[in-house]
Amino acid sequence: MILLKTKEEIELIRKSAALLGNTIAEVGRHIRPGVTTAFLDQIGEQYIRDNGGIPLCKGVAGEIKPFPAACCISVNDEVVHGIPSERFVEEGDIVSVDIVVDLNGYVSDSCYTFMVGQVSSEMQRLCRVTKESLYIGLDKCKAGNRVGDIGHAVQLHCEKNGYNVVRELCGHGVGLKMHESPNVPNFGVPGTGPLLKEGMVIAVEPMVCMGSKNVKFSSDDGWTVRTKDGKPAAHYEHTVAITANGPDILTSFDAIEKVAESLH
Repeated sequence: MILLKTKEEIELIRKSAALLGNTIAEVGRHIRPGVTTAFLDQIGEQYIRDNGGIPLCKGVAGEIKPFPAACCISVNDEVVHGIPSERFVEEGDIVSVDIVVDLNGYVSDSCYTFMVGQVSSEMQRLCRVTKESLYIGLDKCKAGNRVGDIGHAVQLHCEKNGYNVVRELCGHGVGLKMHESPNVPNFGVPGTGPLLKEGMVIAVEPMVCMGSKNVKFSSDDGWTVRTKDGKPAAHYEHTVAITANGPDILTSFDAIEKVAESLH
């Protein structure tokens, strides 16, 4: 069942989203060669809790074990759900920070891929096109459109630039829970899928591979998703409300991008 939110609920989700954006920016301030992804996770969790929020990823049930961290931190060929560890961030890496925040019972979800130092021109282009595809998809988040319109727009932009979108993972409804209906794939056929209605809140999140679209799920931890060919992937995500006047993007990259610009 798709949960429609009232205007009051959307404003409360927006407050959650503000905390989320500031959290990702705070994590970004500490990204540099030589830090561990576990340290970055500690920064994120502390910031969320200090500001009255709950990191919803921590403790989510998995096939092998619950997710052990507050932040999903995925590096290079890790597409999503990277588990923070004693792995060191290195010059030239791309680091995706994906966090879900609950603030007073209202949930927001966002991800940003940071470029560390001198990143190759190929990876810079991958990140740019992936972020472009996010906003192209968001432009389709209008009442009267369908979920397939979003996915088609994302897919078309990525594929015409020589990249592939992941099929096994997708965006989703959000706001009162971490994952709600409907699923929001990054591929699709225009005019198909659930109807977008005023009051829906969804997470749009292109996950885009430089090489093949095929991915593999870790058999060791049950969480980490990597590209099968070992080539890098980028991931950007916003939480957006469907309104009578078009998309209302509740999360923001403003603070994040100020930090990201200083990293390379």
